[in-house]
Amino acid sequence: MPQRLYNTFCGRCLLKILTAPAISKMAGAFMNSAASKLYIKPFIKKNQIDMTDYKIENWSCFNEFFTRRLKSGKRNPVMNENVLIAPCDGYLSVYNIDKYTRLTIKNSSYTVETLIRNKTIADEYMDGTCLVFRLTPADYHRYVYPDNGAKGKNVFIPGVLHTVRPVAHEHYPVFKTNSREYTVLRTNNFDDVVFMEVGAMLVGKICNYHSEHNFLRGEEKGRFEFGGSTIVMLLKKDVAKIDDDILEASLRDEEFQIKLGERIGIRI
Repeated sequence: MPQRLYNTFCGRCLLKILTAPAISKMAGAFMNSAASKLYIKPFIKKNQIDMTDYKIENWSCFNEFFTRRLKSGKRNPVMNENVLIAPCDGYLSVYNIDKYTRLTIKNSSYTVETLIRNKTIADEYMDGTCLVFRLTPADYHRYVYPDNGAKGKNVFIPGVLHTVRPVAHEHYPVFKTNSREYTVLRTNNFDDVVFMEVGAMLVGKICNYHSEHNFLRGEEKGRFEFGGSTIVMLLKKDVAKIDDDILEASLRDEEFQIKLGERIGIRI
């Protein structure tokens, strides 16, 4: 179905309708309805989700299942203040940022400035590092703060929601048209970190819990409801060294699978 939508004229016309905000809201309403429970078991089977890490509950709708909680003791964040931790489950790619850098995110090319639409903030991250975490349907869809600190207000960038599946990139710059939200985290150990969540086709709902807020390492920051999801973190120059195995994978153009709370780097 996605192939036909993106590779034919009629399909792309239909896609304009399917990705309209009203359709997104309708799809979201369905995923919060009791009728959507019918999709839970087929979804688990199709995506081969290992449910042993999760609390099995009497979910009232698909979104309750999709944002399911972990069992106690799962995904314990590394608490060493010198360690940079992953804020979520997913597949990690790393990019160096300089004035020539085009960030390849889901096969679309961006500068930091076009990603966050703020030149003043973007300039602060020149010579720094961009971390891109891609969540799959099988991943845990809650995310946490990577350190202790305080955050500013959330900045929402509206956009048309498109699928994060690779076929989408043949015709659309996916991240430019996706709705996204970011904030600046004033962390205790890693300076100011830009933390961005990106939604995807139809629902892709971003649910952040806090506006201005003092946070703790490992504290839950928010969740993604149904829809493909990605988190982007921007680090300033000489703040952290990303672990060698992750960097080596990125040099091979490979994503590195990580789990929430695991070490991904060390403070410089």
